[in-house]
Amino acid sequence: MATDVAYISALSALAGSVIGGLASGLTTWLNRHAEAKANWLARDISRRQDLYRDFIVSASKAYGEAIVTDEPQIQELVELYGLVSRMRVLSRPKTIECADKVLHTTIDTYFLPNKTFSELNDTLKNGAGIDPLKEFAVAAREELQGLTPV
Repeated sequence: MATDVAYISALSALAGSVIGGLASGLTTWLNRHAEAKANWLARDISRRQDLYRDFIVSASKAYGEAIVTDEPQIQELVELYGLVSRMRVLSRPKTIECADKVLHTTIDTYFLPNKTFSELNDTLKNGAGIDPLKEFAVAAREELQGLTPV
């Protein structure tokens, strides 16, 4: 009977060590998994922010040229198409739809009569505005806010 008590005591100590080791290992794995997920999300958000910034810069430049000239800058338009294609891989449908709208608005603007600075000033004073990127910016911001952990 004394040997049975010794075995039970030894097995209890061994089981406690195994359970403690497993708990420690599981906790470490869960922490590293959560950290890796947070790092991936941060990189994804950063990648999208860079893409949206590049699109806004390129689109505003192309749209500005379209307002004052009827000679399209093909390289700028191709760059915009490339940025929209990258969005098709990374972004939500609403953001892509808004980016497509900006692209088509820019192309359509080349077919409209050129505006002078005075006409642009009058348009802005009348409150009509010339901001084809507004809807895109709102969609991109909503998408990024939806990705940010609370």
